[in-house]
Amino acid sequence: MRRHRNVKIVATLGPASSDYDTIRALFEAGADVFRLNMSHGDHDDIRSRHNIIRDIERDTGRPMCILADLQGPKLRCGVFDGDSAEIEEGQPFRFDLDETPGDATRVQLPHKEIFEALAPGATLLVNDGKLKLRVDECGGDFAQCTVVTGGTISNRKGVNVPDVVLPLAALSEKDRNDLEFVCGLGVDWLALSFVQRAADVEEARELARGRAAILSKIEKPAAVEAFDEILEASDGIMVARGDLGVELPVQAVPPIQKRLTRKCRAAAKPVIVATQMLESMIDSPMPTRAEVSDVATAIYEGADAIMLSAESAAGSYPIQAVKTMNDVAEQVEDDKIYREIIEASRSSHLSTTADGIVAAAREIAETTDIKAICCFSHSGSTALKISRERPRVPIIALTPIVETSRRMVLSWGCHSVMTQTVERFKFAVVSAVRAAKAAGFAVPEDHVVVMAGIPFNQPGSTNILRVAPCDERLIFGAEVD
Repeated sequence: MRRHRNVKIVATLGPASSDYDTIRALFEAGADVFRLNMSHGDHDDIRSRHNIIRDIERDTGRPMCILADLQGPKLRCGVFDGDSAEIEEGQPFRFDLDETPGDATRVQLPHKEIFEALAPGATLLVNDGKLKLRVDECGGDFAQCTVVTGGTISNRKGVNVPDVVLPLAALSEKDRNDLEFVCGLGVDWLALSFVQRAADVEEARELARGRAAILSKIEKPAAVEAFDEILEASDGIMVARGDLGVELPVQAVPPIQKRLTRKCRAAAKPVIVATQMLESMIDSPMPTRAEVSDVATAIYEGADAIMLSAESAAGSYPIQAVKTMNDVAEQVEDDKIYREIIEASRSSHLSTTADGIVAAAREIAETTDIKAICCFSHSGSTALKISRERPRVPIIALTPIVETSRRMVLSWGCHSVMTQTVERFKFAVVSAVRAAKAAGFAVPEDHVVVMAGIPFNQPGSTNILRVAPCDERLIFGAEVD
């Protein structure tokens, strides 16, 4: 099944999308990548959804990408006598380590690491930023605050600390267990929460041991500050706008989204724009106009993927949400302005032979009547470099390695195809044109660009390009071997 768009759609699975028929309907409506949220559902639930996706992959013959999203450490306050309390602007309020139920003057904050990192003047946000407190005095076991924005504070509400880098690892004990579990299942990507520094990514990579690619979620101000180092350490990025909008002024999020998206493209690493994209479709069969514009903006910026969260996991209209996102993507990419923006934001990256081959492939495809760019990729790096170019023609990424094929599904424009191992370039060309014709990208009268590396089956060896006819008789009659 070919898509008539380049941006990919990530659909989160959950209670509303856990059976074979619904998940297959999500795929047919346009979902390319399925997200398993480790914050919700036990291992049996996750295993069941993973197995269903692989069943659909087998039944449809299309590689499918699975993203497991690790929860990360959760910072929460303690409980209250009566389950909640009212705090008012200007009043004092204290967080401490005392397990006694809280009241309108204090509550437990069972995270000693927070107290060790705080300094006077720091901000504490509670319940997704609805409550705001300023730290006046602090020590190793307390923080005496003044309420800046008041309201109801209740049991175990989340606490955000936007002003400091917390001495907390991105992986909790639960995350470590979950990571080992999903890598054992065979997921393709790991989304890492609570990233603050490149070392957080490196720790996850050591634990994954190459079994899954690492995607860093940018959801904290510290991650924005250290983004260049985090990007270099990561295989991909998720711009998690929900948490960013809690810890940063909401008006700061759009320019951050745009800046991070462009940096990811320049690095040839996929980027997902996530959170609240079609939020109203949790309860409504129709999105708001503002939500449609938000989705369109991410596509115009050149994001590799756009993501649905609760809309597809727990909403009343999961399939309609995916279809809406698919329809918006097709409409945007058909707009002349879209190509103008994408091409205006292209930058030159000619530092290797592979870079030069990729740039030449895109130039040839856009100046002649070429129907697709076909590449053989062992590790997926060549496909990522072609994707960075954002060519006007489809990208057919061929590989004999199933894990590579699945991971490439996340990248802009990549149509992943499993192929047999080839030892001669002529047979690589034949495989490429057969894939192009089978997927409906070309007919025998057409031509495609084929890229590969000689010797074959060695990562990073892309060094040959050919404009090939899709008529196999002409291929076997040519001189190139």
